[in-house]
Amino acid sequence: MIYAISIVLLVLMMLLWITVQAAARRFAERHPEFGPAREMGHGCGACIDGGCAGKCEEDH
Repeated sequence: MIYAISIVLLVLMMLLWITVQAAARRFAERHPEFGPAREMGHGCGACIDGGCAGKCEEDH
């Protein structure tokens, strides 16, 4: 029983995260003055420990 609940919760959390990402993209499209939506692991803002310092300047 706990196994089934865990699977359902994981699937629901994944669907919620996909919904949040889609909402962020829609918001960015409707409000270009705030810039593009940033996604984890892609482009500027993805570095946590500073290991890729200067990457943002190189990309733009």
